[in-house]
Amino acid sequence: MFLRPLFCAVGLLLFSLSSSAQSLPAYALFNAKGKPLSHKAAMKQLKRADIILFGELHNNAIAHWLQLELTGELLADRPLVLGAEMIERDDQATLDRYLRGEIDQAAFDTLARLWKNHASDYKPLVDLAKDNGLPFVATNVPRRYARAVSRGGFEALDTVPAAERAWIAPLPIAFDPELPRYLHMLTMMGDHGTTDMVKAQALKDATMAHYIAEHVRPGSPFIHYNGSYHSDFFEGINWYLQRLRPDLRRITIATVTQSEVKPLDAAHRGQADILLVVDAEVPGTY
Repeated sequence: MFLRPLFCAVGLLLFSLSSSAQSLPAYALFNAKGKPLSHKAAMKQLKRADIILFGELHNNAIAHWLQLELTGELLADRPLVLGAEMIERDDQATLDRYLRGEIDQAAFDTLARLWKNHASDYKPLVDLAKDNGLPFVATNVPRRYARAVSRGGFEALDTVPAAERAWIAPLPIAFDPELPRYLHMLTMMGDHGTTDMVKAQALKDATMAHYIAEHVRPGSPFIHYNGSYHSDFFEGINWYLQRLRPDLRRITIATVTQSEVKPLDAAHRGQADILLVVDAEVPGTY
């Protein structure tokens, strides 16, 4: 119902029949324990959530297609609030002008710092909000502040002008360097990794969580689109939301790729409430 032409093309590509006339599944869903999950069962679970964190791989066509599909299905049930890592807090006013129809796409592209794959992967979600009069919240910290923290720690935020602190989670930023995903991040960066780089990640997580908590509405689930690493294993954004609003029911989705979509690799168990496993051969959007 909510598919745009690009998503239709992707769907036709990914669900086409092989030369042997056998269907090649492009993705599969699992629960946290690795048991197969039907679309209907996943939707039933999502409809009970106050906050949905849809963790994506940024160039994954199936994840973007499913984001739009799930959002459309949930919208048919009740109003929603949408939000995303991919638009930064200081672009909220510009985003709101676009949603109200005061500026067109060309102006939005010029005035806001949009990701290079915005047109193919995030514009359909923003336009879904626009067409249905839904709020769309820019949740991420302006990148210049994350860059400053990666070089100088949280102390770099001390010089941020008071008016611009509205674009950052309230200071001081809580930080637990022993969280497993932050430790894993350091390991992945090897000799180039520093604690300040991990603090920059925490700044993003804290800011996204803060603005999700600030904009969640009773009776209107908040669907947030973010890189999977920001919510994997119930850490990142989750850790901050637990501190801010432990009363709200959160459901997380993680996107992973495998050479075969079934079964779920043991390493991914517990990564999220719902695991979206995509065939590794599916081409990226960029």
